Amino acid sequence: MLKETPQLAPDGQPFRLSTLRNQAGAVVTMMDWGATLLSCRIPLRDGSVRETLLGCPSPEHYLAQSAFLGASVGRYANRIANSQYTHQGETVHLAPSQGDNQLHGGPEGFDKRRWRILRLNTSEVLYTLDSPDGDQGFPGNFRVTALYQLTEDNRIRIQFTAWCDKTCPVNLTNHAYFNLDAEPGDAREHQLQLLADQYLPVDAGGIPRRGLADVANTSFDFRTPKTISSAFLSDADQQAVNGYDHAWLLNARGDATQPAAHLWSRDRRLKLSVYTSAPALQFYAGNFLAGTPAREQGQYQNWQGLALESEFLPDSPNHPEWPQPDCFLAPQQEYVSITEYQFTEQ
Repeated sequence: MLKETPQLAPDGQPFRLSTLRNQAGAVVTMMDWGATLLSCRIPLRDGSVRETLLGCPSPEHYLAQSAFLGASVGRYANRIANSQYTHQGETVHLAPSQGDNQLHGGPEGFDKRRWRILRLNTSEVLYTLDSPDGDQGFPGNFRVTALYQLTEDNRIRIQFTAWCDKTCPVNLTNHAYFNLDAEPGDAREHQLQLLADQYLPVDAGGIPRRGLADVANTSFDFRTPKTISSAFLSDADQQAVNGYDHAWLLNARGDATQPAAHLWSRDRRLKLSVYTSAPALQFYAGNFLAGTPAREQGQYQNWQGLALESEFLPDSPNHPEWPQPDCFLAPQQEYVSITEYQFTEQ
């Protein structure tokens, strides 16, 4: 069902909300501004319903937050160091959006655009967006579609597809924040499993300054499920960015049929499993969420929600040596990235 609210987006038009439902009773709400996930409500066997996503009180509040809550981000998610990259001998300068670096596609990235609705029914919505040559510094005329589906087994399935008429780095993801608890308190009390043997250390700006590191014998070892708070801020790599805000290179990278991560609520009643064709997951513990407008409580606090963003490793355009697919999309190619978030009652 499509409905419109009276609030207006920056282009002077109303936000357009879409609601997806399945036979199990799950309800997902989205809006066209930023192709943003607003809400995901999962029913439990006892008749209760859990809101699993952080969100703002109303659509216009999303314009007043900088946490990218639920948004589709691009052209390049995560950070590009010094807002530039060199490819095939050509240096491309991008629009900075976080100090000297570019974060999530630039100051006017895809999260700050109105996406057009191409198809809509009760189980899916298909968005599209056009980005002109030079947009935020990126080369080429770029088109992207974002297909969001709610399946009967309580999966949010996301498929990004993109094309460009010039070679351009592409890294598209959704920036949902999860909290699976009945009352969304400190998300660090969730239990997390990341099926990855390596992570990428970063400096205080989120930029990798050295190569991939093994998770063994570090606080970054989530190969066996553990409570996030158990080793929180216990080492210099975490302390640099106020907690976990790092990418893990997935063991099953490229295989969306294999789980990349599992997350459990504090009471272990609700489980989230992540599947993705992307090579890495960025686990962000919400280290700087404080002050973000909250759906029901005024403002969120730090660590009240966490993101599991499927993507390339940060600053990949400047690191072709990393063991992952090429992040550059050539004119004759099609970019496809698939991610599924499945909710299961335990």
